[in-house]
Amino acid sequence: MDKNAQGGKAYGLLKSQQEEKLNTTNEAFLSDSKYADEEDLATKLEMFKKKYMEFDLNDKGDIDMMGLKRMLEKLGLAKTHLELKKMMSEVAGGPSKDTISYHDFLNMMLGKRNAILKLILMFEGMGKEQEQKDAGPPSRKTFSDLP
Repeated sequence: MDKNAQGGKAYGLLKSQQEEKLNTTNEAFLSDSKYADEEDLATKLEMFKKKYMEFDLNDKGDIDMMGLKRMLEKLGLAKTHLELKKMMSEVAGGPSKDTISYHDFLNMMLGKRNAILKLILMFEGMGKEQEQKDAGPPSRKTFSDLP
């Protein structure tokens, strides 16, 4: 994280600048003929942007190893260091990269390849839908309900 960015207005300014950079990448993907036949591309890109910004811990526009680790832990899927390195190299396109750029992230999510990280993120939404069904206070139990 930037040592000069403290919080409040400075942090908000940093996040808005980061969002502007991601918006320019989104615009490039919207005008790319390769993704012209993708359904609801604008809404997908907006959703991907929010997810990416949530886990960009270093605030430099890249998801690093710790950001990926945090993302997977938040989803309840803790991985070892070697598994994280494998996922990063699969998404970034080579073992030499230590971060996932937004462009690589979008290529993974919109591409035809089924990367491990893509599958995890796609099924995250399904898990949330199931969790929401159990919302509210639990039903009252009686002695006859006990085993």
